Amino acid sequence: MAAVELTQDADQVPSEPQDSVIDLPRMRRVLIFAILLCSEFLYGWAWNTVDVLRPFLKKTFHLTLLQAGSLYSAQGAGALLGAVILGQLADRLGRRNVLVALVVGYGSMLLVGTIVSSYPELVAQRFALGFFMGASFPVGVGIYVTLFHASVRGRLAGTLNAFFSFSIVMLGLAISLTVKHDWRLLLWLGGVPPLLLAPLMLWLIPAQVNQRPVGPSRSRLPISELFHPRLRRQTLLLATMTGLNFFGYEAYSGWLTTYLTGVRHLSYVAGGRLVAWQFAGNIIGGFVWGWTADRFGRRFNAIGFVLASLAIVAYVLVPTQLVLLRGIGFIYGACLCSSVIWGPWLAELYPPHLRSTAASIFNWGRVISFFAPLITATIANRFGLSTAMLVGSASFGVGAIIWICQPETLQRNARA
Repeated sequence: MAAVELTQDADQVPSEPQDSVIDLPRMRRVLIFAILLCSEFLYGWAWNTVDVLRPFLKKTFHLTLLQAGSLYSAQGAGALLGAVILGQLADRLGRRNVLVALVVGYGSMLLVGTIVSSYPELVAQRFALGFFMGASFPVGVGIYVTLFHASVRGRLAGTLNAFFSFSIVMLGLAISLTVKHDWRLLLWLGGVPPLLLAPLMLWLIPAQVNQRPVGPSRSRLPISELFHPRLRRQTLLLATMTGLNFFGYEAYSGWLTTYLTGVRHLSYVAGGRLVAWQFAGNIIGGFVWGWTADRFGRRFNAIGFVLASLAIVAYVLVPTQLVLLRGIGFIYGACLCSSVIWGPWLAELYPPHLRSTAASIFNWGRVISFFAPLITATIANRFGLSTAMLVGSASFGVGAIIWICQPETLQRNARA
Protein backbone atom coordinates (compact mmCIF):
# COMPACT_ATOMS: atom_id res chain seq x y z
CA MET A 1 0.00 0.00 0.00
CA ALA A 2 1.32 3.38 -0.92
CA ALA A 3 2.07 5.74 1.93
CA VAL A 4 0.45 9.14 2.27
CA GLU A 5 3.08 11.67 1.23
CA LEU A 6 3.35 14.85 3.28
CA THR A 7 4.93 18.04 2.07
CA GLN A 8 6.38 20.55 4.46
CA ASP A 9 5.14 23.61 2.62
CA ALA A 10 1.70 22.42 1.61
CA ASP A 11 -1.45 23.25 3.53
CA GLN A 12 -3.23 20.13 2.38
CA VAL A 13 -2.30 16.48 2.66
CA PRO A 14 -2.92 14.48 -0.55
CA SER A 15 -5.91 12.17 -0.55
CA GLU A 16 -5.53 8.77 1.02
CA PRO A 17 -4.98 5.87 -1.38
CA GLN A 18 -8.24 4.32 -2.46
CA ASP A 19 -7.22 0.95 -0.96
CA SER A 20 -6.64 2.52 2.45
CA VAL A 21 -10.28 1.73 3.31
CA ILE A 22 -11.03 -1.95 2.94
CA ASP A 23 -14.11 -3.06 1.06
CA LEU A 24 -16.52 -4.87 3.36
CA PRO A 25 -20.33 -5.13 3.41
CA ARG A 26 -21.83 -2.18 5.24
CA MET A 27 -23.56 -4.41 7.80
CA ARG A 28 -20.31 -6.09 8.78
CA ARG A 29 -18.60 -2.73 9.19
CA VAL A 30 -21.46 -1.57 11.41
CA LEU A 31 -21.20 -4.72 13.52
CA ILE A 32 -17.45 -4.24 13.92
CA PHE A 33 -17.98 -0.65 15.02
CA ALA A 34 -20.63 -1.84 17.47
CA ILE A 35 -18.00 -4.15 18.99
CA LEU A 36 -15.61 -1.20 19.23
CA LEU A 37 -18.34 0.75 21.04
CA CYS A 38 -18.69 -2.10 23.55
CA SER A 39 -14.93 -2.11 23.99
CA GLU A 40 -14.92 1.65 24.56
CA PHE A 41 -17.63 1.33 27.20
CA LEU A 42 -15.72 -1.41 29.01
CA TYR A 43 -12.47 0.56 28.70
CA GLY A 44 -14.17 3.61 30.22
CA TRP A 45 -15.55 1.46 33.05
CA ALA A 46 -12.13 -0.05 33.79
CA TRP A 47 -10.28 3.27 33.59
CA ASN A 48 -12.59 5.21 35.89
CA THR A 49 -12.66 2.62 38.66
CA VAL A 50 -9.43 4.20 39.92
CA ASP A 51 -11.35 7.39 40.74
CA VAL A 52 -14.80 6.06 41.60
CA LEU A 53 -13.44 3.40 43.95
CA ARG A 54 -10.80 5.61 45.56
CA PRO A 55 -12.66 6.01 48.90
CA PHE A 56 -13.19 2.24 49.14
CA LEU A 57 -9.59 1.45 48.18
CA LYS A 58 -8.36 3.97 50.74
CA LYS A 59 -10.43 2.41 53.49
CA THR A 60 -9.82 -1.24 52.59
CA PHE A 61 -6.05 -0.93 52.22
CA HIS A 62 -5.60 1.79 54.87
CA LEU A 63 -4.04 4.21 52.37
CA THR A 64 -3.00 7.80 52.94
CA LEU A 65 -4.32 10.49 50.60
CA LEU A 66 -0.98 10.49 48.77
CA GLN A 67 -1.05 6.73 48.33
CA ALA A 68 -4.64 6.79 47.09
CA GLY A 69 -3.79 9.51 44.58
CA SER A 70 -0.69 7.64 43.42
CA LEU A 71 -2.86 4.85 42.03
CA TYR A 72 -3.98 7.20 39.25
CA SER A 73 -0.36 8.12 38.56
CA ALA A 74 0.57 4.44 38.32
CA GLN A 75 -2.32 3.80 35.95
CA GLY A 76 -1.43 6.85 33.83
CA ALA A 77 2.23 5.83 33.61
CA GLY A 78 1.19 2.37 32.48
CA ALA A 79 -1.17 3.87 29.89
CA LEU A 80 1.62 5.99 28.41
CA LEU A 81 3.94 3.01 28.11
CA GLY A 82 1.19 0.80 26.72
CA ALA A 83 0.19 3.35 24.08
CA VAL A 84 3.76 3.56 22.79
CA ILE A 85 4.58 -0.16 22.88
CA LEU A 86 1.27 -1.78 21.97
CA GLY A 87 0.45 0.90 19.40
CA GLN A 88 3.60 -0.05 17.50
CA LEU A 89 2.94 -3.76 17.90
CA ALA A 90 -0.52 -3.24 16.43
CA ASP A 91 1.01 -1.73 13.29
CA ARG A 92 3.54 -4.58 13.13
CA LEU A 93 1.67 -7.68 14.28
CA GLY A 94 -1.89 -6.73 13.34
CA ARG A 95 -4.42 -4.40 14.93
CA ARG A 96 -7.07 -7.05 15.40
CA ASN A 97 -4.66 -9.36 17.20
CA VAL A 98 -3.38 -6.64 19.52
CA LEU A 99 -6.91 -5.37 20.21
CA VAL A 100 -7.95 -8.85 21.32
CA ALA A 101 -4.84 -9.14 23.49
CA LEU A 102 -5.31 -5.78 25.20
CA VAL A 103 -9.03 -6.39 25.84
CA VAL A 104 -8.17 -9.70 27.49
CA GLY A 105 -5.35 -7.89 29.30
CA TYR A 106 -7.37 -5.12 30.91
CA GLY A 107 -10.25 -7.48 31.69
CA SER A 108 -7.86 -9.85 33.45
CA MET A 109 -6.05 -7.07 35.29
CA LEU A 110 -9.35 -5.66 36.53
CA LEU A 111 -10.16 -9.09 37.96
CA VAL A 112 -6.72 -9.26 39.56
CA GLY A 113 -7.83 -6.18 41.51
CA THR A 114 -10.23 -8.42 43.45
CA ILE A 115 -7.39 -10.44 44.99
CA VAL A 116 -4.64 -7.87 45.69
CA SER A 117 -3.93 -7.49 49.38
CA SER A 118 -1.40 -4.70 49.81
CA TYR A 119 -0.52 -1.23 48.55
CA PRO A 120 2.48 -2.37 46.43
CA GLU A 121 0.33 -5.05 44.79
CA LEU A 122 -2.37 -2.46 44.14
CA VAL A 123 0.12 -0.10 42.47
CA ALA A 124 1.45 -2.93 40.30
CA GLN A 125 -2.08 -3.98 39.36
CA ARG A 126 -3.04 -0.44 38.37
CA PHE A 127 0.14 0.00 36.33
CA ALA A 128 -0.51 -3.24 34.43
CA LEU A 129 -4.17 -2.29 33.96
CA GLY A 130 -3.11 1.08 32.55
CA PHE A 131 -0.59 -0.59 30.24
CA PHE A 132 -3.31 -2.51 28.41
CA MET A 133 -5.86 0.32 28.48
CA GLY A 134 -3.38 2.87 27.09
CA ALA A 135 -3.42 1.15 23.71
CA SER A 136 -7.20 0.85 23.49
CA PHE A 137 -7.56 4.28 21.89
CA PRO A 138 -4.82 4.10 19.21
CA VAL A 139 -5.56 0.50 18.23
CA GLY A 140 -9.30 1.15 17.99
CA VAL A 141 -8.65 4.23 15.85
CA GLY A 142 -6.38 2.24 13.58
CA ILE A 143 -9.22 -0.21 12.97
CA TYR A 144 -12.18 2.06 12.34
CA VAL A 145 -10.32 4.48 10.07
CA THR A 146 -9.49 1.42 7.95
CA LEU A 147 -13.16 0.49 7.74
CA PHE A 148 -14.82 3.89 7.17
CA HIS A 149 -14.09 6.85 4.91
CA ALA A 150 -12.96 10.21 6.19
CA SER A 151 -16.37 11.84 5.71
CA VAL A 152 -17.88 9.92 8.66
CA ARG A 153 -14.91 9.40 10.98
CA GLY A 154 -15.62 12.46 13.09
CA ARG A 155 -19.13 11.27 13.90
CA LEU A 156 -17.78 7.82 14.72
CA ALA A 157 -15.26 9.39 17.10
CA GLY A 158 -18.04 11.42 18.73
CA THR A 159 -20.09 8.28 19.27
CA LEU A 160 -17.13 6.51 20.87
CA ASN A 161 -16.68 9.51 23.17
CA ALA A 162 -20.32 9.26 24.23
CA PHE A 163 -19.95 5.57 25.11
CA PHE A 164 -16.88 6.34 27.22
CA SER A 165 -18.82 9.03 29.08
CA PHE A 166 -21.88 6.79 29.39
CA SER A 167 -19.73 4.18 31.10
CA ILE A 168 -19.01 6.70 33.87
CA VAL A 169 -22.74 7.26 34.35
CA MET A 170 -23.37 3.54 34.60
CA LEU A 171 -20.41 3.09 36.95
CA GLY A 172 -21.88 5.73 39.22
CA LEU A 173 -25.27 4.03 39.20
CA ALA A 174 -23.69 0.63 39.79
CA ILE A 175 -21.75 1.79 42.81
CA SER A 176 -24.94 3.11 44.38
CA LEU A 177 -26.46 -0.37 44.02
CA THR A 178 -23.46 -2.39 45.21
CA VAL A 179 -22.13 -0.16 47.99
CA LYS A 180 -24.06 -2.19 50.59
CA HIS A 181 -22.41 -5.39 49.40
CA ASP A 182 -18.80 -5.42 48.19
CA TRP A 183 -17.09 -2.83 45.98
CA ARG A 184 -15.19 -5.67 44.28
CA LEU A 185 -18.42 -6.53 42.46
CA LEU A 186 -17.70 -3.55 40.20
CA LEU A 187 -14.38 -5.12 39.21
CA TRP A 188 -16.15 -8.38 38.36
CA LEU A 189 -18.80 -6.53 36.36
CA GLY A 190 -16.10 -4.74 34.38
CA GLY A 191 -13.60 -7.59 34.11
CA VAL A 192 -15.67 -10.52 32.84
CA PRO A 193 -17.34 -8.91 29.76
CA PRO A 194 -14.02 -8.09 28.01
CA LEU A 195 -13.04 -11.77 28.24
CA LEU A 196 -16.31 -12.67 26.52
CA LEU A 197 -15.94 -9.91 23.92
CA ALA A 198 -12.44 -10.92 22.80
CA PRO A 199 -13.41 -14.11 20.87
CA LEU A 200 -16.16 -12.19 19.08
CA MET A 201 -13.60 -9.59 17.98
CA LEU A 202 -11.31 -12.30 16.66
CA TRP A 203 -14.15 -13.82 14.66
CA LEU A 204 -15.76 -10.68 13.27
CA ILE A 205 -12.87 -8.28 12.58
CA PRO A 206 -11.13 -9.26 9.32
CA ALA A 207 -7.40 -9.68 8.94
CA GLN A 208 -7.43 -6.94 6.29
CA VAL A 209 -7.33 -4.27 9.00
CA ASN A 210 -3.68 -5.25 9.49
CA GLN A 211 -1.80 -2.95 7.11
CA ARG A 212 1.91 -3.63 7.33
CA PRO A 213 4.68 -1.42 5.94
CA VAL A 214 6.40 -2.16 2.67
CA GLY A 215 9.92 -1.58 1.47
CA PRO A 216 12.64 -0.07 3.65
CA SER A 217 10.27 0.91 6.46
CA ARG A 218 9.82 -2.77 7.36
CA SER A 219 13.16 -2.74 9.16
CA ARG A 220 12.32 0.27 11.34
CA LEU A 221 10.39 0.69 14.54
CA PRO A 222 7.11 2.36 13.58
CA ILE A 223 7.70 5.15 16.09
CA SER A 224 11.04 5.99 14.44
CA GLU A 225 9.19 6.76 11.22
CA LEU A 226 7.19 9.45 13.02
CA PHE A 227 10.51 11.21 13.64
CA HIS A 228 11.74 11.02 10.06
CA PRO A 229 13.22 14.46 9.17
CA ARG A 230 10.20 15.14 6.97
CA LEU A 231 7.76 14.41 9.82
CA ARG A 232 9.72 15.26 12.97
CA ARG A 233 8.51 18.85 13.38
CA GLN A 234 4.88 17.84 12.86
CA THR A 235 5.16 14.97 15.35
CA LEU A 236 6.71 17.17 18.04
CA LEU A 237 4.08 19.88 17.56
CA LEU A 238 1.24 17.36 17.76
CA ALA A 239 2.69 15.82 20.93
CA THR A 240 2.97 19.31 22.44
CA MET A 241 -0.62 20.06 21.46
CA THR A 242 -1.95 16.92 23.14
CA GLY A 243 0.15 17.71 26.19
CA LEU A 244 -1.36 21.19 26.42
CA ASN A 245 -4.79 19.58 26.26
CA PHE A 246 -4.07 17.31 29.23
CA PHE A 247 -2.31 20.11 31.12
CA GLY A 248 -5.19 22.52 30.56
CA TYR A 249 -7.72 19.94 31.70
CA GLU A 250 -5.78 19.17 34.89
CA ALA A 251 -5.15 22.87 35.62
CA TYR A 252 -8.84 23.74 35.43
CA SER A 253 -11.00 20.64 35.90
CA GLY A 254 -8.64 19.04 38.38
CA TRP A 255 -9.16 21.95 40.81
CA LEU A 256 -12.78 22.71 39.99
CA THR A 257 -14.44 21.08 42.99
CA THR A 258 -11.86 22.63 45.32
CA TYR A 259 -12.45 26.02 43.71
CA LEU A 260 -16.24 25.84 43.94
CA THR A 261 -16.23 24.82 47.61
CA GLY A 262 -13.18 26.74 48.82
CA VAL A 263 -13.27 29.97 46.78
CA ARG A 264 -16.94 30.21 45.79
CA HIS A 265 -18.00 28.74 49.17
CA LEU A 266 -20.62 26.46 47.64
CA SER A 267 -21.76 23.21 49.22
CA TYR A 268 -20.41 19.90 47.95
CA VAL A 269 -23.86 19.10 46.60
CA ALA A 270 -24.04 22.34 44.60
CA GLY A 271 -20.46 21.90 43.40
CA GLY A 272 -21.17 18.35 42.29
CA ARG A 273 -24.20 19.46 40.31
CA LEU A 274 -22.15 22.13 38.54
CA VAL A 275 -19.57 19.51 37.59
CA ALA A 276 -22.42 17.32 36.30
CA TRP A 277 -23.46 20.12 33.92
CA GLN A 278 -19.99 20.06 32.41
CA PHE A 279 -20.26 16.30 32.07
CA ALA A 280 -23.58 16.65 30.22
CA GLY A 281 -21.99 19.18 27.87
CA ASN A 282 -19.17 16.72 27.27
CA ILE A 283 -21.51 14.01 25.99
CA ILE A 284 -23.49 16.31 23.70
CA GLY A 285 -20.41 18.15 22.51
CA GLY A 286 -18.82 14.95 21.26
CA PHE A 287 -21.62 14.47 18.71
CA VAL A 288 -21.59 18.13 17.66
CA TRP A 289 -17.83 18.39 17.14
CA GLY A 290 -17.72 15.03 15.40
CA TRP A 291 -20.19 16.38 12.85
CA THR A 292 -18.36 19.70 12.37
CA ALA A 293 -15.06 17.89 11.77
CA ASP A 294 -16.69 15.82 9.04
CA ARG A 295 -18.42 18.85 7.54
CA PHE A 296 -15.84 21.64 7.81
CA GLY A 297 -12.53 19.86 8.37
CA ARG A 298 -10.31 18.68 11.20
CA ARG A 299 -8.77 22.09 11.88
CA PHE A 300 -12.18 23.73 12.24
CA ASN A 301 -12.54 22.11 15.66
CA ALA A 302 -9.67 24.24 16.98
CA ILE A 303 -12.43 26.79 17.57
CA GLY A 304 -13.59 24.53 20.38
CA PHE A 305 -10.33 25.05 22.24
CA VAL A 306 -10.63 28.82 21.81
CA LEU A 307 -14.16 28.73 23.25
CA ALA A 308 -13.06 26.45 26.11
CA SER A 309 -10.27 28.90 26.91
CA LEU A 310 -12.71 31.81 27.03
CA ALA A 311 -15.17 29.78 29.09
CA ILE A 312 -12.53 29.22 31.78
CA VAL A 313 -11.88 32.96 32.00
CA ALA A 314 -15.62 33.66 32.21
CA TYR A 315 -16.11 30.97 34.88
CA VAL A 316 -13.51 32.58 37.12
CA LEU A 317 -14.73 36.17 36.61
CA VAL A 318 -18.53 35.94 36.71
CA PRO A 319 -20.47 36.35 39.99
CA THR A 320 -21.63 33.30 41.91
CA GLN A 321 -24.94 32.74 40.18
CA LEU A 322 -25.68 29.06 39.75
CA VAL A 323 -27.61 29.43 36.50
CA LEU A 324 -24.73 31.38 34.96
CA LEU A 325 -22.12 28.92 36.19
CA ARG A 326 -24.16 26.00 34.85
CA GLY A 327 -24.36 27.56 31.41
CA ILE A 328 -20.66 28.39 31.21
CA GLY A 329 -19.75 24.98 32.59
CA PHE A 330 -21.94 23.29 30.00
CA ILE A 331 -20.25 25.28 27.21
CA TYR A 332 -16.79 24.42 28.54
CA GLY A 333 -17.61 20.71 28.74
CA ALA A 334 -19.06 20.72 25.23
CA CYS A 335 -16.14 22.63 23.70
CA LEU A 336 -13.58 20.43 25.43
CA CYS A 337 -14.85 17.60 23.23
CA SER A 338 -13.72 19.32 20.04
CA SER A 339 -10.66 17.06 20.34
CA VAL A 340 -12.74 13.94 19.61
CA ILE A 341 -11.47 14.16 16.03
CA TRP A 342 -7.85 13.81 17.09
CA GLY A 343 -7.83 10.02 16.80
CA PRO A 344 -8.85 9.86 13.12
CA TRP A 345 -6.95 13.07 12.32
CA LEU A 346 -3.66 11.81 13.75
CA ALA A 347 -4.10 8.58 11.80
CA GLU A 348 -4.82 10.51 8.60
CA LEU A 349 -1.72 12.69 8.96
CA TYR A 350 0.62 9.71 8.57
CA PRO A 351 0.98 6.76 6.18
CA PRO A 352 -1.69 4.06 6.58
CA HIS A 353 0.71 1.47 8.02
CA LEU A 354 1.44 3.84 10.95
CA ARG A 355 -2.14 4.57 11.95
CA SER A 356 -2.13 3.06 15.43
CA THR A 357 1.34 4.37 16.20
CA ALA A 358 0.30 7.85 15.05
CA ALA A 359 -2.91 7.78 17.09
CA SER A 360 -0.82 6.95 20.17
CA ILE A 361 0.60 10.50 20.01
CA PHE A 362 -2.59 11.47 21.84
CA ASN A 363 -1.33 9.67 24.95
CA TRP A 364 2.18 11.12 24.73
CA GLY A 365 0.75 14.34 26.10
CA ARG A 366 0.26 12.64 29.46
CA VAL A 367 3.96 13.26 30.14
CA ILE A 368 3.28 17.00 30.31
CA SER A 369 0.14 16.53 32.39
CA PHE A 370 2.11 14.70 35.08
CA PHE A 371 3.57 18.08 36.07
CA ALA A 372 0.24 19.93 36.09
CA PRO A 373 -0.72 19.30 39.76
CA LEU A 374 2.71 20.38 41.01
CA ILE A 375 2.89 23.52 38.85
CA THR A 376 -0.68 24.65 39.45
CA ALA A 377 -0.46 23.95 43.18
CA THR A 378 2.63 26.17 43.37
CA ILE A 379 0.85 28.94 41.48
CA ALA A 380 -2.24 28.56 43.67
CA ASN A 381 -0.21 28.88 46.86
CA ARG A 382 1.42 32.07 45.63
CA PHE A 383 -1.23 33.81 43.56
CA GLY A 384 -4.50 32.06 44.37
CA LEU A 385 -6.49 29.16 42.95
CA SER A 386 -8.26 31.32 40.36
CA THR A 387 -4.92 32.29 38.80
CA ALA A 388 -3.81 28.67 38.73
CA MET A 389 -6.99 27.69 36.89
CA LEU A 390 -6.44 30.44 34.34
CA VAL A 391 -3.28 28.61 33.33
CA GLY A 392 -5.68 26.07 31.86
CA SER A 393 -7.16 28.80 29.68
CA ALA A 394 -3.69 29.70 28.37
CA SER A 395 -2.93 26.03 27.67
CA PHE A 396 -6.03 25.57 25.55
CA GLY A 397 -5.31 28.83 23.72
CA VAL A 398 -1.79 27.81 22.75
CA GLY A 399 -3.06 24.34 21.85
CA ALA A 400 -5.58 25.92 19.46
CA ILE A 401 -2.82 27.88 17.73
CA ILE A 402 -0.76 24.75 17.16
CA TRP A 403 -3.85 22.89 15.98
CA ILE A 404 -4.85 25.43 13.36
CA CYS A 405 -1.30 25.49 11.97
CA GLN A 406 -1.29 21.76 11.16
CA PRO A 407 -2.29 20.25 7.77
CA GLU A 408 -5.91 19.59 6.88
CA THR A 409 -6.71 16.00 5.90
CA LEU A 410 -10.43 16.01 5.08
CA GLN A 411 -11.07 15.67 1.36
CA ARG A 412 -14.45 17.03 0.30
CA ASN A 413 -15.05 14.19 -2.15
CA ALA A 414 -14.52 11.45 0.45
CA ARG A 415 -17.13 8.72 0.21
CA ALA A 416 -19.39 7.76 3.11
